[in-house]
Amino acid sequence: MTTASTSAPHILLLQGPNMNYLGKRQPELYGRTTAAELDALCHAHAAEKGYRLSIFYTNSEGAAIDRIYQAVEDEHIDGLVMNPAAWSVGSGASLRYCILSVGKPYVEVHLRNQYVMKNVSTLADLALGVVQGFSTDSYILALEAMYRHLSRTPENHYPLGL
Repeated sequence: MTTASTSAPHILLLQGPNMNYLGKRQPELYGRTTAAELDALCHAHAAEKGYRLSIFYTNSEGAAIDRIYQAVEDEHIDGLVMNPAAWSVGSGASLRYCILSVGKPYVEVHLRNQYVMKNVSTLADLALGVVQGFSTDSYILALEAMYRHLSRTPENHYPLGL
């Protein structure tokens, strides 16, 4: 297991509405893994791979936007992995412009398959990719994809729109 250094990629994992209630809210749909347990899985992946990981939960779109800008300006994050939850099908216009303006690679993640739920994310077209439907494994897959993207040379980064 390696440890993340200050030169290691830094990823922000942003958890949208109701994700703080994971394991309690509709466990028959979203599973019994709690937010704290999911955080531990994600931090273990970061430690194993050697990248820095910050995790932020919010039910407020404004707080999400503020956190993204703070992470970019003050913490110099390299990439954003986000479960926008309801923002991906409801509002999210301000969040969309935030993602566009910061110019950092973005991977969208969902516990459930959004297509089975008849949802189409209004933010997914901004993402390098979307990982969904694999319960908590979706997070590890999304973080792995972002880590691999950031570990590539810029000319070999995953392209948008493929």
